[in-house]
Amino acid sequence: MTPLSKATAAAGALLAAAALLAAGPAQAAPGGTRDGDYLYLTVTQGENQSGDARGTVLLCDPPQGHSHAAEACAELAAADGDVARLTPAKDAMCPMVYAPVTAQARGQWNGRPVEYRETFSNSCQMAARTGPVFALDD
Repeated sequence: MTPLSKATAAAGALLAAAALLAAGPAQAAPGGTRDGDYLYLTVTQGENQSGDARGTVLLCDPPQGHSHAAEACAELAAADGDVARLTPAKDAMCPMVYAPVTAQARGQWNGRPVEYRETFSNSCQMAARTGPVFALDD
């Protein structure tokens, strides 16, 4: 198994675990299903995802699993779960240094699947564009 397929398999396993966690206990009421909002977030150094990677599962009901879960969930709620529609920082000033990072999100928001992937020129650009959502460092 190649390192990339191992990483993909691990990401799939974490996403499945997040789905189980988000589902919570079975509801006693007829037709009582709970659609939780969750995303598996990763940030990888480089364009081809062969660099160092960090990842976490963000759960939003209640916010948990992420060092900035409440802020990230609030930003995502304002964008209706669409990472591409997050409001960029207005006063960010980033250096013009090329050190690419790739941000990826997979999961579910309001019962809809979420798939997002974007490569930014550096981590400052990513932070300015996505705010607390991909702020995975403690």
